[in-house]
Parts: sequence; C-alpha cells; structure tokens
Amino acid sequence: MRKQSLPVALLRRAVVYEVAMWRSLGRWLLRRPVGLAPGAETFSYLGVVKPILGVFIGLSAIEIPIFDLIIRHTVPWPSVRHTALALGIWGLLWMIGLYASLRIHPHVADAAGLRVRNGFSVEFLVPWTAVARVDARYRSLPSSRAIQVEHDDGATILNMGAASQTSVDLVLREPLSVPLPKGPSEPVTEIRLYADEPQALVALARRHLTVSLPRSDS
Repeated sequence: MRKQSLPVALLRRAVVYEVAMWRSLGRWLLRRPVGLAPGAETFSYLGVVKPILGVFIGLSAIEIPIFDLIIRHTVPWPSVRHTALALGIWGLLWMIGLYASLRIHPHVADAAGLRVRNGFSVEFLVPWTAVARVDARYRSLPSSRAIQVEHDDGATILNMGAASQTSVDLVLREPLSVPLPKGPSEPVTEIRLYADEPQALVALARRHLTVSLPRSDS
C-alpha cells in the first residue's frame, strides 16, 4: 500500500504545482495580485533571480523556432514536429509562469507578523511575538536549493534562499515549526530569508517588534 501511495502522492503534488503555476501566470498577465490586509507591505525576493530566469526564458524562446526548423527538415512525420513544438511552447510558458509566481507572491509584513513566501509553494506566518531579533546580513548558502535546514552550535536554522543566498535573519524566541511543501519542519530557532531590500524589511520589522514587545507591570 505504501509503494502505491507514493506515486499517487507525487502525481497529486505535480498536478497541484502545475495548476498553481498556470494560475500565477494568469494573475500576473491580468494584473490581479494576491490581496493584502490593510497596512501590509510587500518585499520582493525576485531581483537576484530575475537575470537567471531572463536568460532561461530568452534561450527557450530562441530554441523553439530553431528546433522546429531542424525537425522540419530531418523528421518526415508532422506529428513529431507538432509534439516537439507544443512541448517547447509549454516549457517557455512554464518558465514565464515560474517568474510570475515569484512576482505575485512576495514576502508580506503586516501587524500580525511576517509572511514568508517562495512563489506559491511556500507560505507561512512568523508572528512578531515569536521574533526575538531581526538583522540584515547577506549570507551564501552551500546549495542552490530554495529550502535548506542546517544545525549550528545547537541552533536549528531554516534557510529560505534565492540564488543560494539570504539577506535577513529572524532569531526566534523559542523553537517554531512551519509548514513546508513536504510537511511541517522540525522546530527551528532561526529563519533566514532573502529580500531585495533587506534594510527596509528589517526597519519595518523592528518597528513591529517594538509594538509587540510584552509590557511589564509597573
């Protein structure tokens, strides 16, 4: 039963991912961003990956007519050419959809806390009451994976990177488990994420932290 359920779970995840990708592309093209609470501010993390995505999208767009021309003169079956053309167009739209998902799902800071995102695949709220300190600091990650967990001197750190780097450190008051695509994370004591404007995010977060600090009885 377990061996049968794993392929089904993977297929279901792939379908959900695909639908979310096309939905993001539609929202971006129609200029319908995800709604925000009053007073919320957004912080993009797209700047560092935009050149990389731009190169991939440009190469994909150039590759489609070239590959179609090659197949037209070497393969006698029109069905093969049409299939390859459809796959090429799908791949190009998929890359644009990925860009759109990162564009319309920024990090969001409001009175409740910081909503950390990575496209449509990751979204969780870190309440200001759970944050002990926030700092701006650029760090390089050992891997290009967007989600990485590391252990350092007794601390469990969740890295939410972009292009193998982070720029904001959230030190938590106590261990916190957050939802991730493969399930809840282990309790982490620090969350590091990337934002294009880390100083602005840190300044806003510190203002919220000042308001959310528990007041001692006088």
